[in-house]
Amino acid sequence: MTADGIVGEFLSLKGETDADLLAMQCGDFYEFFAEDAEFVADELDLKVSEKSSHGSTYPMAGVPVDDLTPYLKALVERGYRVAVADQYETEDGHAREITRVVTPGTLLETTDPTAQFLATVVAVDGRYGLALADVTTGEFLVTTTGSAAEVGSELHRFDPVEVVPGPTVRGDDDLLDRIEERTDAPVTEYDDAAFAPGRAERRLREQFGDAILEGVGLEDRAGVAAAGAVLAYVEETGVGVLDALTRLNAYDTGDHLDLDATTQRNLELTETMHGDREGSLLATVDHTVTSAGRRRLREWLTRPRRDRDVIDRRLDSVAALADAALARDRVREVLGDAYDLERLAARATGGSADASDLLAVRDTLDVLPALAEAVADDRLADSPLPAVVDRPDRETAASLRAELDAALAEEPPGTITEGGLFRRGYDDELDDLIDRYEEAREWLDGLADREKERTGITHLQVDRNKTDGYYIQVGKSETDAVPEEYREIKTLKNSRRYTTDELEEREREVLRLEEARGDLEYDLFRDLRDRVASHAELLQGVGRTLATVDALASLATHAASADWTRPEVTAPGPLSVEAGRHPVVERTTDFVPNDLQLDRERGFLLVTGPNMSGKSTYMRQAALIVLLAQAGSFVPARSATVGVVDGIYTRVGALDELAGGRSTFMVEMQELSNILHSATEESLVVLDEVGRGTATYDGISIAWAATEYIHNEVGCKCLFATHYHELTTLADHLPRVENVHVAVAGDDGDDEDITFLRTVEEGPTDRSYGVHVADLAGVPDPVVDRSREVLDRLREDRAIEARGAGGDGDGGTTQAVFDLGSGGFRDGSGDGGADDGGGASDPLDPATEEVLADLRETSVAETSPVDLMARVREWQERLDGAEAGAEPEPEE
Repeated sequence: MTADGIVGEFLSLKGETDADLLAMQCGDFYEFFAEDAEFVADELDLKVSEKSSHGSTYPMAGVPVDDLTPYLKALVERGYRVAVADQYETEDGHAREITRVVTPGTLLETTDPTAQFLATVVAVDGRYGLALADVTTGEFLVTTTGSAAEVGSELHRFDPVEVVPGPTVRGDDDLLDRIEERTDAPVTEYDDAAFAPGRAERRLREQFGDAILEGVGLEDRAGVAAAGAVLAYVEETGVGVLDALTRLNAYDTGDHLDLDATTQRNLELTETMHGDREGSLLATVDHTVTSAGRRRLREWLTRPRRDRDVIDRRLDSVAALADAALARDRVREVLGDAYDLERLAARATGGSADASDLLAVRDTLDVLPALAEAVADDRLADSPLPAVVDRPDRETAASLRAELDAALAEEPPGTITEGGLFRRGYDDELDDLIDRYEEAREWLDGLADREKERTGITHLQVDRNKTDGYYIQVGKSETDAVPEEYREIKTLKNSRRYTTDELEEREREVLRLEEARGDLEYDLFRDLRDRVASHAELLQGVGRTLATVDALASLATHAASADWTRPEVTAPGPLSVEAGRHPVVERTTDFVPNDLQLDRERGFLLVTGPNMSGKSTYMRQAALIVLLAQAGSFVPARSATVGVVDGIYTRVGALDELAGGRSTFMVEMQELSNILHSATEESLVVLDEVGRGTATYDGISIAWAATEYIHNEVGCKCLFATHYHELTTLADHLPRVENVHVAVAGDDGDDEDITFLRTVEEGPTDRSYGVHVADLAGVPDPVVDRSREVLDRLREDRAIEARGAGGDGDGGTTQAVFDLGSGGFRDGSGDGGADDGGGASDPLDPATEEVLADLRETSVAETSPVDLMARVREWQERLDGAEAGAEPEPEE
């Protein structure tokens, strides 16, 4: 169907954009038509009406012009791109054109306090470029890498709200899948030409100056292409925030601790496995009082540093604040008056800041000298804090603050077009207009009293509304007394309204003055806002300073309240923790602390012990202590020495991804593969079970080989929890491997009466107490009891009957013997290990008797897994030969 008129214009404009939706201005409303109208009505609960156009009708939904922003925000935050077509005057009437496209990565009017990164990913010459820009704060980062996996990890770390892949990346299905796995952000296609390195380089030099690439050390063409594409995309959307991007920061992923996406998830840094913020590390240590401080704290936890100087400066600041409670409270009290200055700067540069925003800028600039005074306290003066606060140009900041204070009224109106924004004395022309306006209003305000006195009418008042303008209202009982110059304009039930020539003239004068004042104040305000925008870099710098101090104060507050200690951070080397605790778990339980020692001679710990005894917690707390230390935080321990690591890699549990064709075991193996390829001698690796998702021998073999590889080839510090107790013998053969276990009390061979002590002790254990955990979990008693029977028989190498219907053997039993070679059960009806009273059995042949004799004499505890498997294979061959009537080969 082809539409004409206003609907046709809408559909024509919609065809010009690749945005998901179009909002087109029609007078005082922004309208959506056709499918867009129905979609928006469902999403935003708008009323749908119909628009007739040349014999056809189309769905229509709209919002007032002044109310567009919250509706745009709601749509964009749900991942939709919305084009906005504004109306303008022409000789023939009205026309419309698309003036901007609002996308998740270019939305300024967000109330979400977290970073809102727009990301571009580019592949050039076998290298990947990743650029990230937060238009709400002006932060602009770029990095390059040769690893697609690292691209995924960085995307997971920064959690962008929109991803724009370059042309080569769009054709790489594997990388696109990785991007979609690591972020929930919508993926947007964009013009291929914007990613051309030459064009991107010109765009960067135009934005930041000719020396920008050399100044930040950005030489890789992939990084240049990614950063230039961000600028092009932001500019083309037309949201006017390009000026907020005041500086480009090129970073090396090697500057920060490598945390792949799996590790970030497993350690629950910013959200739990269930997607909740509460219960995460960030939620635990977050005592910030500003949204910018919360963003900075999140950045530190997800991007810990490797530079000891940076780490020590943070620790020095945290230590000073933790030790000085009153000074710390004063710092946090001062910061509590700060607004989000980085976002206010972006709103100013984008032209969307109103008078309240500029007042917030003024008030936040006022925080800076108060903060400087607070950190000058004797107990903080020798820390790095005064230097942090001195980074911004405080003189310029004070000058801008004074200008805003002198300019703006204390309680300005909500819009910037109706006047009332400025103080008296700010502008002479404005003061003159205000004087004339107030003189005219004074005449109008006194008119009622003068007319009552002149006419003798008692029920007389002067008022104004949009329909009648200014009018004189007289009660009906006195309308006979009105002067003849009164002209009636409306009759009401109990009164009549009048006007006069003089009143109309005064009204015209007031309206002219109001319009002139509104126009002049609007121009003055835009000039003022532009001057604020010209200081965007200063405002962003002040905002970063306040955020940094807030994050440091947050860490200090938690350290003081939770009895955390300052770690000694050293060059790559030992990890030594005395009475370490899990930073999150300790807040909700009576936590049992444990020691940990990992060094060059003792670098690989095999952790055994019961299910649910705390093995995973012990290993994760080790990883979190290292992470916190390198983030510049105190740690939950009596004491800790942390040798800087270059990365933390974890494999903790696994979820299947059947929709992606990956089973639980495949996910486990891919995570293990990533660790074995990525970890270095200076890494920390945490493995919580390897090989449990496959057959027993396959799993043991993989776990065994992985242990050897990490020990012999990688050489990193490693904690490996396992229920494969066969692995514990590796400590006798590999010099850096040691055994530790989680202790159990009351273990006299009875799984029913034990207590998990949660303490980690030296040496291995040979039991997992899984049946006891099943009992704790509420598994029905018949299942638990039967499990104990089966377990006892397996331990004694006795036959197990497979019970029939009824569960008590009444339905008949089948004798079965567990076959170590096949990992399953075989018919055991003739096995001599059956229960007494189980009926007579046929005598065994001599070959089988010999194998059973060998089996009884074999000590599983004293036989290595390799020797044991060889013997089992030999026994199986002898039994198979006996069944075939052949003589077994003599034992060598």
